[in-house]
Amino acid sequence: MTTLALTGIRAQVLKGAKSPKLRALRKNKLAMTGAVIAAVFVLAALLAPLIAPYDPSQPNFDDVLAAPSRSHWLGTDDLGRDQLSRVVYGARASMQVGVLAVVVAFVIGVPLGLLAGYYGRFTDSVVSRVTDTMLAFPFLVLAVGLAAVLGPSLSNATIAIGISQIPAVIRITRAETLRLKHVDYVAAAVANGGGDGTVLFRHILPNATSALTVQATVGIPAAILGEALLSFLGLGVQPPEPSLGVMLSSAQSFLAPAPWMAVFPGLAVVAATLAFNLLGDGLRDVLDPRGATR
Repeated sequence: MTTLALTGIRAQVLKGAKSPKLRALRKNKLAMTGAVIAAVFVLAALLAPLIAPYDPSQPNFDDVLAAPSRSHWLGTDDLGRDQLSRVVYGARASMQVGVLAVVVAFVIGVPLGLLAGYYGRFTDSVVSRVTDTMLAFPFLVLAVGLAAVLGPSLSNATIAIGISQIPAVIRITRAETLRLKHVDYVAAAVANGGGDGTVLFRHILPNATSALTVQATVGIPAAILGEALLSFLGLGVQPPEPSLGVMLSSAQSFLAPAPWMAVFPGLAVVAATLAFNLLGDGLRDVLDPRGATR
């Protein structure tokens, strides 16, 4: 039995490796570059306590504003805290917000999009009007407003960014539902007595996962950027806890004597957002070719 199970697992792995979509993604050099950088950020977030050489919140007044060296690869800040350790833990906060904010947006947005697209009429009208109202505000403006109302903290910043991403998730899910509810296999499921729940969650939602996966990879970098902005404005992570936005805010007064205080966290934000955007573009080309040509 064990041998048969292992043989089955190996067959599935080989089948996945031979998938045309996977081969197409592997041929996309920009997407693979983004995937590698994104994987580095994910690993750094997961292994931050093992990677960081120093306590990111512990000041050391003997090494204030020390330039990059063997002891401190990325230098230190105005309180002598190791920049590398703070960047690693800042990446952890960014990834936490990036993933959890997308989860919040999907948990709320996907069901609403399914209902609006499938039932139409009054339900679609109400959901669409609320979505249009939220889309009237730019993403970052809406996130800042919600964070200001909820109060400054990492969890509240996550909720604010997640709520700000709900309209985009609703629109994607609604569009896919409107397209899929008219295909033959959905009509066959209805003809065979399938209820609304069966049609929505066994036939429509599974076939909308490609577009939703692409939306997730696009939502994560937006959330990372949003977290950096909120923390920069004092509405996200609160000092002395490390965050890329907090580090950039602290660096404003030391751009001339210690430019590394701004350069390295800034590069981390750019690298993270660029990596996930490249990965998202590659996944869009592979999983949702219609969206790539719109």
